Amino acid sequence: MDLKKLTEQEVENLFEHAYQRVSETDKKFPQDVLLYFYAYYKHAKNESDLKVTQSPINGEELVNAFKANAMFQVKTFSQQESKLKYIRLAQLQLGDEFDTQ
Repeated sequence: MDLKKLTEQEVENLFEHAYQRVSETDKKFPQDVLLYFYAYYKHAKNESDLKVTQSPINGEELVNAFKANAMFQVKTFSQQESKLKYIRLAQLQLGDEFDTQ
């Protein structure tokens, strides 16, 4: 499937499908892949504000730093590009589980 030929609505529908498949899978993703899913999703949904607590506990400070870095890496993408990157990552990570039928 050539994602570049899809309409904006088709990309949106496929993005929502990808999000649902990623959310529902039992597959365990590597931490770096999870960070990309997080950053692409947040950017695609225009939810790029990283909430950082004043008194992080149990490693939250490190987690927030990794999330902030991931968000920084995708900030130059448009929301549409982030959706496409999320879809491609989901297809790559899920393989046959991604099926759109």
